[in-house]
Amino acid sequence: MTPEDRKARSRFFVIGAVRLAGAITIALAVAISYGRIAAIPNAVGYALLAVGILGMVVLPQMLVARWKSPPSE
Repeated sequence: MTPEDRKARSRFFVIGAVRLAGAITIALAVAISYGRIAAIPNAVGYALLAVGILGMVVLPQMLVARWKSPPSE
């Protein structure tokens, strides 16, 4: 495996991990918002929901744009 392949593979797993973390955050936010975790106020759940959506949708796209290979000529 070449160094470029290793780099691409690690970046792929990082993007997947970021998406997974966003999904877990959304699940936690929904549990808080519906009152399943009573010790935490609903407002925290709604804030976590926004953070989770950003983490699941926006951050992976930012990483892809940052790590995009330059066009080969």
